[in-house]
Amino acid sequence: MLREADGLRSELEVWRELLVRSDDLLAAVELLYEAPDAELEAELERDAATLEEDFRRERTALLFSGDYDERPALLSISAGAGGTEATDWTEMLLRMYLRWAERHRFPTEILDQQEGEQAGLKSATVAVNGRRAYGWLRAERGVHRLVRISPFDSQNRRQTTFALVEVLPEADDDVEIELDWDHIRVDTYRSQGAGGQHVNKTDSAVRLTDLKTGIVAQSQNERSQTQNKEMAIKVLKARLLERALEEKEEAVRQLKGEHVEAGWGNQIRSYVLHPYQMVKDLRTNYETGNTSAVLDGDLDAFMQAELERGIGEETVAK
Repeated sequence: MLREADGLRSELEVWRELLVRSDDLLAAVELLYEAPDAELEAELERDAATLEEDFRRERTALLFSGDYDERPALLSISAGAGGTEATDWTEMLLRMYLRWAERHRFPTEILDQQEGEQAGLKSATVAVNGRRAYGWLRAERGVHRLVRISPFDSQNRRQTTFALVEVLPEADDDVEIELDWDHIRVDTYRSQGAGGQHVNKTDSAVRLTDLKTGIVAQSQNERSQTQNKEMAIKVLKARLLERALEEKEEAVRQLKGEHVEAGWGNQIRSYVLHPYQMVKDLRTNYETGNTSAVLDGDLDAFMQAELERGIGEETVAK
């Protein structure tokens, strides 16, 4: 409680300082109108640019008000129907999010990946570390749709495929997520991914199944079974935490009389590479024609638009 109060006081002080700086800048502009001065004008332009940058930074910080927004994230991508086209799309999305994390200097670690039969990935789970990794990435949860001329189709036909993106907050030790080992099945198996001489020759991969919920977590990219088990536990705790959060949100929606769709839900974003170039978020209507930049990790504008939409919905609900 005291820590939260200190944080709020610091936040208020930052906004008060921005307000004082803006008032001072307006006063200086009025003086400039009365007595034009080229040197003063250049200085005010620099001050205005700095003030705008600081304002945008603090405004973005307001979007991360959730209980777990400050935490690292676990990102999972799963191929939908569509065979090789879907597994290739999953691998494209994995690269996109790894590039996004690199732009933000968020360290990443691939915990598990299942290769497709011909190309791409059936699924992948990545740990994204860094402050507010979950706060940013929670805007990406949902089904992502790709429309393009398939490189795997000899007749060069246009194909539509889907992949599901799930984002979980990493559960720290201070979070009350207790595992009931009497109801958790532990399976070991040989790693299927690329690895060193040890990884693919022993049963080092670990799969944990929570028998109460049916939730599965696995890890196969570490060198030892012990390391993979530790990673799988981390993923399982994160999935159980996310389930608890979803149940809480669903209870609130039901109290408000809102209908909650089961299953994957509707797609959140379309990536069209043919017959035209367009990425459009169907929740916010934010769009861009620079598809190559988006697939190279330029996602902040999409994320920010969705986070701002979420803040707006919360405000209306209150």
